[in-house]
Amino acid sequence: MQFKKRTVTCGGLNASSVGRTATLTGWVDSRRDLGGLIFIYLRDRYGKTQVVFNPRVNPEVHRTASELRTEYVISVTGTVERRPAGQEQNMLATGEIDLIAQELTILNKADTTPFAIADDVQAQEELRLQYRYLDLRRAPLQRNLATRHRMAQITRSYFDGLSFLEIETPVLMKSTPEGARDYLVPSRVHPGKFYALPQSPQTYKQILMVAGMDRYFQIVKCFRDEDLRADRQPEFTQIDVEMSFIDETDIQTVAEGLVRKLFLDLKGIDIPVPLPRMTYREAMEAYGSDKPDTRFGLRFTAVTGLVSGCGFRVFADTVKGGGVVAGFVAPGCAEYSRSQLDNLTATAKTFGAGGLVWMRVTGSGIESPVAKFLGEAICGKIAEAMSAVPGDLILLISDGWRKAYTILGALRLEVGRQLGLLDDGKVSLLWVTEFPMFEYDETERRYVAMHHPFTAPMPEDIPLLSGDPLKARARAYDLVLNGNEIAGGSIRIHDRSLQQTVFGLLGIREEEASRKFGFLLDAFRYGAPPHGGIAFGFDRTCMILSGEKSIRDVIAFPKTTSATSLMDNSPSDVDPKQLEELHIKIT
Repeated sequence: MQFKKRTVTCGGLNASSVGRTATLTGWVDSRRDLGGLIFIYLRDRYGKTQVVFNPRVNPEVHRTASELRTEYVISVTGTVERRPAGQEQNMLATGEIDLIAQELTILNKADTTPFAIADDVQAQEELRLQYRYLDLRRAPLQRNLATRHRMAQITRSYFDGLSFLEIETPVLMKSTPEGARDYLVPSRVHPGKFYALPQSPQTYKQILMVAGMDRYFQIVKCFRDEDLRADRQPEFTQIDVEMSFIDETDIQTVAEGLVRKLFLDLKGIDIPVPLPRMTYREAMEAYGSDKPDTRFGLRFTAVTGLVSGCGFRVFADTVKGGGVVAGFVAPGCAEYSRSQLDNLTATAKTFGAGGLVWMRVTGSGIESPVAKFLGEAICGKIAEAMSAVPGDLILLISDGWRKAYTILGALRLEVGRQLGLLDDGKVSLLWVTEFPMFEYDETERRYVAMHHPFTAPMPEDIPLLSGDPLKARARAYDLVLNGNEIAGGSIRIHDRSLQQTVFGLLGIREEEASRKFGFLLDAFRYGAPPHGGIAFGFDRTCMILSGEKSIRDVIAFPKTTSATSLMDNSPSDVDPKQLEELHIKIT
């Protein structure tokens, strides 16, 4: 089989090409046979070109063209002609021209595909993942992978310009607790011992700082064996960054520069910097989330002091127990029907609420099932405190501090969706800072790190570690975009004794710390510089920049939510001989 190499892509011809002889190669996207003339659209990843087969130009080529079906792979040579007036296709870059075929070679025939290769494909995701090589022929996914490629190139260029070194770290490493289960790899040459796939290069990049590599970055694969969802995969990609002799502002400034460049180069949007900052506590009390979506308002107001000792027992008991009563105003929603209000209450209960208190603000006062218990005066003070006006609907939750605000945060997003306030055309970025150093796990009855064990406490909070560690704040920061955490990092502990203190609070005994992190603790003995870093979720950021809702749409070969690859059926059984070599027996 002979064919000419392409001279131009299927997106490369336009009106200036008229009169040229060109050779295109690609897949048959569609075919129309009008009796005399046969029209096809030929497709590659650069675009589509309409090819015309005219029996008067070449009868043999026309006969061969009658065999063509969608997804046949062909090579075609012809002359570029301008389309007749009124027949231009303005949606295509090649829409002003046709290629009049003179030669045709069918390079490969194709069976009927399981689903149409179309931009607006209707097939189920499971089917598309099974035939991912067909799904990837679709223009939207090809655009997403091109965006991913450009993101990587922009990132490398940006950090290189700031004197960062791109340094690869091992994929086979020591198993260390990072917050999720490790993927383990058995060693054949060391029976009974295992490597782990890195959940992040955390310990390695800190070692690199001790080694004097003061500016490191890496676009790196990470692995976590955890429950999946639309924006999680068992293997994912990070932009990993670490710097020495810096503070939070230095790292945040570098990160802001990257975000600004990505948005400017990929979306044409100039992000103003520096970005706003908000503490963890401020974010929770205003938006009910440590990754608040600030594209819209509906900020919260606490009315705890107003209802202390009131006649509504649910509120009074919550305040007496140290909890909060807080809520937000749904503007213009006072006319919600009882059915709509019952649905909101049911929604709040799915988020963990015991109930939802609503108040209609009308021209004649407050209407609410609890108005008779609270009294007219307190109802009026609540409406005043929340700046509610006639026509508004007040929604209130009462519970412990964290639970109440978390429920309100989920309810706020639901109301925002109902009111059409989540504008995908907006870009809202901010830093959330000063996270708690620890949380208390009631099940395990111990402290756990809110970020990871290597995060440094705020200097002024170090004394709290020996008395009230739950009040200690971490030098941690997350970058949030439209309600999505796209990056997170911290200033690290670089002092050996402080690191051992934190390990102790986390229940990691000295012997265990030495076994799991001895190499890092030993490194700190030889002059560790102050350092810190940040890691961007590469897949998630690409998903947002591409306008997608799932990171599976920006990864070439993703896994399902059950961590399986439908295309190659992994994970799969292995030959018993392989298990024998690894000294593994399946029971």
